[in-house]
Amino acid sequence: PKHIYPPDDWKFIQKKYSPEYMAQDETVFSIANGYLGLRGNHEEGTPVVQRGTFINGFHEQWPIRYGESAYGFAKTGQTMLNVTDSKVIRLYVDDEPFYLPTADLKSYERVLDMKAGTLHRTILWETASGKRVSIRSTRIVSLEHRHVAAISYEVTVLNASAKLIVSSKLRCPTEKLPATDDKEDPRKSPKFDHSVFVPKVNQVEDQRVFLGHQISTSGMTLACGVDHDIQTENTYTYKSECYEDSAKIVYSLKAEEGVPFKMTKYMVYHSSRNAPVDELCGRTERTLNSVMQGGFDELI
Repeated sequence: PKHIYPPDDWKFIQKKYSPEYMAQDETVFSIANGYLGLRGNHEEGTPVVQRGTFINGFHEQWPIRYGESAYGFAKTGQTMLNVTDSKVIRLYVDDEPFYLPTADLKSYERVLDMKAGTLHRTILWETASGKRVSIRSTRIVSLEHRHVAAISYEVTVLNASAKLIVSSKLRCPTEKLPATDDKEDPRKSPKFDHSVFVPKVNQVEDQRVFLGHQISTSGMTLACGVDHDIQTENTYTYKSECYEDSAKIVYSLKAEEGVPFKMTKYMVYHSSRNAPVDELCGRTERTLNSVMQGGFDELI
C-alpha cells in the first residue's frame, strides 16, 4: 500500500514501527553488495521474522532421493545457509531493556537510501521513569570492500544521566532443523537434522572477536570477525565473552545528560570452498585492520 512508504525518488521511508509489516520490511530494508547480504532486521535482534545474513554461494549439501534412479539424475542438492549474525546490538537504560514492541516511542524513522547505500534508523524512546533516549544507527554493506559491513550506533540520554549497557553480539545459527517429512519429493530442499556449522575457531582479543566454522557436509569454511571503535566523553568499561558459536562485548557506563555514546561496529566475513578456517581468520584480521584505519565515514 502506498501509505506505508512515503514517496521519494531514492529512499524507502518508514515513519512508524509497524509489526504487522515486519516480514515485508525485513526484505525491503535489506542491504547487500553481491557477496554479502544483511536482511533488514532491527539491531536489537528481536522481534524478528527471519534472521538473515547470507554469503553468495555459501551452502550445505544433501543427497537427492528419487523413487527410482536413472542415468544423468543429479545426486547432490545444495541449500544456501544463513551464516553468523553480527548485526545484534542490545541496549539497556537503568537496566530497562529497549524492546520495540513495548517501548514508548516518541518518534521513529527508518530510511533505506538507495543512492547512498545506507540504512538509517532514528528513534526517540521515553523510558518508564521519563528519561528520553535518542538512538541513531546507520548500517552499510560496503560496495568497495565486499567482505565488509559496519554499523554506527549512537545513544544519547537527553534529559538526565543514566546507567547504560550496550551489548554487541554475534551468533552462529546452531539449531538442528528437523528433516522434512516428504523425503520422496526431490523438488524440495530438506531441512537438516544435524549441526551444519562445526566450530573451529573462537577467540577474543580486547574488543575484537573471531568465530570460525566449517560446514558439515559441503566442507566450506567461514570466518567472521568483529571489532569496535568507541567515541564518547562518558567513562565506560567493557568485558568480552567468547564461546564456540557466540560472543559478545558488553559496554557499561554512566551516561551524562546530553553526552552521546557512539559505537562503530565493523563486521568482516571471509569464506572459501577449501581454505582452512585459521587462514580465513588471518584474512579477516587483515581486512579489519585495513578498514578500521580508514574509518566509518570513508566506508560510506
